[in-house]
Amino acid sequence: MAKRDIVVIGASAGGVYALKEFVASLPKDFQASIFIVLHISPHSPSFLPDILNHSGPILAAHPTDGEPIHTGRIYVAPPDHHMLVEYDQVIVKKGPKENRFRPSIDALFRSAAYTYGPRVIGIVLTGMLNDGTSGMWSVKRLGGLGIIQEPKEALYPSMPDNVLEYVDVDYSVPVSEMAELLQKLIQETVPDKPELAPEEDKRMELEVNIAAQDNAFEMGILELGEFTPLTCPECNGALISLKEGKLIRYRCHTGHAFTASSLLAEVAKSVEESFWKGIRSLEETIILLEQSGKQFEEGGNSIAAEQFFRKALETRERARQAHEFIYIQEGIGEN
Repeated sequence: MAKRDIVVIGASAGGVYALKEFVASLPKDFQASIFIVLHISPHSPSFLPDILNHSGPILAAHPTDGEPIHTGRIYVAPPDHHMLVEYDQVIVKKGPKENRFRPSIDALFRSAAYTYGPRVIGIVLTGMLNDGTSGMWSVKRLGGLGIIQEPKEALYPSMPDNVLEYVDVDYSVPVSEMAELLQKLIQETVPDKPELAPEEDKRMELEVNIAAQDNAFEMGILELGEFTPLTCPECNGALISLKEGKLIRYRCHTGHAFTASSLLAEVAKSVEESFWKGIRSLEETIILLEQSGKQFEEGGNSIAAEQFFRKALETRERARQAHEFIYIQEGIGEN
């Protein structure tokens, strides 16, 4: 009988501390495979496997594309690559970002759920925004179990809080209790994998394949959701909306995916950048007006000088107002 032997974990801000505590409490003979996505910079190396190897008894490493899955191993997603699981192997690909991240927690969880169904245990730890919510929904939808770090304990409770809001999780526990809980859960035999409606099955398979670098447009992603008037902040592509229970997500025709919160954060960032460009132009205008006023003043044309200085003062006021507004705008996209 199949057991719950696939453990997928997602973490972001504060995740290193939580993961160190977690792996330190695992037994050496842990009879499951663990897959970890931690949000990290795409431009620097990840030392998380080394950190985890010094913290606990189970070997941790960045997998290579196509590497077979072994029990009692920890697989850590490498920087700037999605880590997926299918056909008893690890897939490491540079597919489109999800929720502005690569690696994506949702992409890992979704692939594990689609491939292994009730054999999967999903865990979401500390972090900002809500990467992991959609993935956990997929885990639960296909018969797996959902665990979150107790939000009050998390350094950044947003990610576990968001999962709790949109998904019926099975356990909310401190990190210190997770290893003991997992030891019990991985001994359980699991029921058959639930059947999905053909359209839902096709969409989930397609989304897994998109993360594995397949062509979203050619596979017909636009046919699997409702068109919106919104555009993708990553590539300006057309966005469709997708519903998962109470959760609404968005995906563009090139493959980028967003929850409503991550889309809002990215749009707010784009608006902020546009405002800073506008402020720069206003301040350049002030410099030009003041320099011109001084030139007229030095040339004895006091009337023209006064006009330019007055326009410079008016432009300074507009720039000041723009500065005040941009800080209000920044708050829109915050967690």
